[in-house]
Amino acid sequence: MPLTSGIRLGPYEILTRIGAGGMGEVFRARDTRLDRDVAIKVLPDVFAHDPERLGRFQREAKVLASLNHPSIAHIYGIEENAGSSYLVMELVEGPTLADRIASGPVPIEDTLPIIKQVAEGLEYAHEHGIIHRDLKPANIKVKADGTVKVLDFGLAKALSEEPTGTDIGNSPTMSAIATMQGVILGTAGYMSPEQAKGKPVDQRADIWAFGVVLVEMLAGKPVYAGDTPAETLAAVLMTDSSHAISTLPASTPPAIRNLVGRCLTKDPRQRLRDIGEARIVIENVASDKEPDVALPIPSKVRRRERLTQTAAASMTLLAVVLAIALVLRTSNPRQLPRAVRLSADIGVDASLVTADPSVLFSPDGSRLVFVATGSDQKQRIYVRLLDQLKATSLGGTETAREPFFSPDGQWIGFFADGKLKKISVQGGEPVTLCDSLGGLGGSWGDDGTIVFESSSNFPLYKVPSAGGKPQPLIAFDKEAGEITQRWPQLLPGSKVVLFTSNSHFNAYEDADIVAYSVSSGKRKTVLHNGYFGRYLSNGFLVYMHEGTLFDVPFDVQRLEVTGQPAPILEGLVDHPNNGSAEFSFSDSGSIAYVAGGSVSQNTSVFWMDREGKIMPLRATPANYRNLAASPDGKRIAFEIVDGKRNIWTYDLASGNATRLTFAGENNGWPAWTPDGQRIIYSSQEAGGSFNLWWIRADGGGDAQRLAQSKSSQSLPSWRPDSKILAFTQQSPDTGYDIMTLSMEGSEQSGWKPGAATPFLNTASTEWQQSFSPDGRWLAYASNESGRDEIYVRPFPGPGGKWQISANGGDYPKWSRNGKEIVYLEPGGKVMVVQQTASGDTFRANQAQPWASGQANVFVRAFDVYPDGKRLIMLEDPSTEGNTALNKVSFIFNFFAELHGSVPEGTK
Repeated sequence: MPLTSGIRLGPYEILTRIGAGGMGEVFRARDTRLDRDVAIKVLPDVFAHDPERLGRFQREAKVLASLNHPSIAHIYGIEENAGSSYLVMELVEGPTLADRIASGPVPIEDTLPIIKQVAEGLEYAHEHGIIHRDLKPANIKVKADGTVKVLDFGLAKALSEEPTGTDIGNSPTMSAIATMQGVILGTAGYMSPEQAKGKPVDQRADIWAFGVVLVEMLAGKPVYAGDTPAETLAAVLMTDSSHAISTLPASTPPAIRNLVGRCLTKDPRQRLRDIGEARIVIENVASDKEPDVALPIPSKVRRRERLTQTAAASMTLLAVVLAIALVLRTSNPRQLPRAVRLSADIGVDASLVTADPSVLFSPDGSRLVFVATGSDQKQRIYVRLLDQLKATSLGGTETAREPFFSPDGQWIGFFADGKLKKISVQGGEPVTLCDSLGGLGGSWGDDGTIVFESSSNFPLYKVPSAGGKPQPLIAFDKEAGEITQRWPQLLPGSKVVLFTSNSHFNAYEDADIVAYSVSSGKRKTVLHNGYFGRYLSNGFLVYMHEGTLFDVPFDVQRLEVTGQPAPILEGLVDHPNNGSAEFSFSDSGSIAYVAGGSVSQNTSVFWMDREGKIMPLRATPANYRNLAASPDGKRIAFEIVDGKRNIWTYDLASGNATRLTFAGENNGWPAWTPDGQRIIYSSQEAGGSFNLWWIRADGGGDAQRLAQSKSSQSLPSWRPDSKILAFTQQSPDTGYDIMTLSMEGSEQSGWKPGAATPFLNTASTEWQQSFSPDGRWLAYASNESGRDEIYVRPFPGPGGKWQISANGGDYPKWSRNGKEIVYLEPGGKVMVVQQTASGDTFRANQAQPWASGQANVFVRAFDVYPDGKRLIMLEDPSTEGNTALNKVSFIFNFFAELHGSVPEGTK
């Protein structure tokens, strides 16, 4: 039945016919349920008589409906009525880009914002595994406000005639023109050569069409045209990209000409591989920013275009990298010429994070993975192929730390938000594997096992790479005083784990490198006075000692060194405070590292006011941690780590610092009692796990134990009435939980602690608890949403909960007036939330930066001073001077320079 105005298809009332094509007729309709206008695409009648095609289309449509991007027209659903099937889609007003081009060339200043939005839409879809397959000006609409919408995304595939059993990635072949003229006639001029030949296609087919559309906009006429579809397809197959570039106006920027050349390269293997690279070029040209490097273009085009000296130099660097990478992948490294050194930008506007190891070479040496803080001040994982000049970020990796590769190089493991996660090297949604609040090292074995540090208070754990409940791998060697096991490496065969063992919490110069046999359960110290040991494929063990990288021959069968160590590389960034360094080897024997020397953890204690002005409070540099202001504001408690970890107090009036703890190696997380008479802290004084202790703040008397548990206890917070103490306890079943401990008595009569009871002990991590000044509310951090956010609950309950952070949060602190909560965003940005409470209802305003005069303030630790006007803080030493660290050094074929040849018996 022909559709005319007034006819209803279910809840949709047809208003007028918009157009028709091989993919069906399109009508404007009114959605009577939601009171909005929509577009209705009625599918060809052949679908009603072909259940297989209809079923396949319905499956494809569900995938297409999942796309949600401002530059992609939405598909709302697929419906059936009276034997007809139709799509319900977003109605996009405005002319198509084909209509715009019909009036003549589009000026470059108008072209750039349009084509940039097209690129953004394609980039989003490609990241979700969806290819358009029929990109052309007629499928691009430009609204009156300049918004661009790409139409019919993926419908060419969904509506194709491919029978079951064929590759649904194949595009229509030239022989199908007679039966599919409705599809081919309008698209022949935009089909990539591989698509025109009927070969399987991927996102590079869209990149080809993108280049054609870009040229057509600037030239005002089709790039490939013939009297018949066959002639048009012949033009696509026979002419090279210089033809398209020659039609561009003389005023076209060189970077755009260069981009067109890469998009319209016939061989898809040489074509631009990522539409995101095109978006970056367009953004740079639109902002008059000179790109830091030009995209390489085909040789025929290069002869026609003069490159600037900067671009030429960058091309030389890329050529060197490509040549070396090719040789290393196809040759025996020991037969190569001597090592080649070079330094390169990371390929993105970001600064490497150097608090922990952030640079990672893929096993095959084709990719560089690194953790960096971007211009948006968010820390995430980036991936750069060595044969490309730009790095791309992996979505969903905000707050990521310590990445490590799977053996096949297809997955990246990492730590974030109190979890161990993995993500495909191609991108996509990260997969959570298990809880992990430590994260100082992970290794992925070839048997699918991941060994990792779950917490700084616990030995190594293991978990399947598919996820599950982690299991302990090895116990601490208490006789040797071992308190940390970090930076594991599963050796080939996954039968032995190499790791760094230490009897100190935060000084690793005299640490040991230990080998643990998974099958026998025995451990063996293979090297003293070294850390961050890594076994290499040439039979050597490399490790750090006094800021220098050493190597030594290593027998992997007997698990022992077989020669004398030798220094091989100086001046790289290392972290003697946590036992790691910034280097990574590929299997072929190349190394990527960050130059710069040891990263000091020393800083000073500062004041910071509401305008962001920073003033010294205690200028004596040290490795301070976990600041806490006394209730009267006269003293400050903090930790100092100098091999051992102890609690100190600092008197603001006299300037005197007093050490309070002397027993044990590990004393941390100080908190004042509400009357300021005592400091409670977490300690391993009695051996085993961290438990709660307290001591008089004036240093008199002995420390007393408040709680005893096999589980680690930390981060204490007192309720103002001094009767309840909240703290974090680690459980083998539920991870980190918030517990409470009742306290009875007084300073005069003596104190008697009660039994610890759970307050919050869900499957998520709940920790970093902080009582409000009136004791009615408890702020805390939880990763129930997938990352740490700040929440508030009434205490002791029952009642609701309120999330007060939006972009992640840690370490909430209350102002003493109870009207503000201050916390850290990921990366260390200080945020403050104004709040009001009425009865059992909590209301919080949107979080704002603490400092009105300095929006981005990065700190490692802080507390709110009692006057509410200032913070006491430790500025993050890795941000000192705000100098971006954006270069990585490479030594290709570094094995040629290692300590001698491969030892006998280690091949």
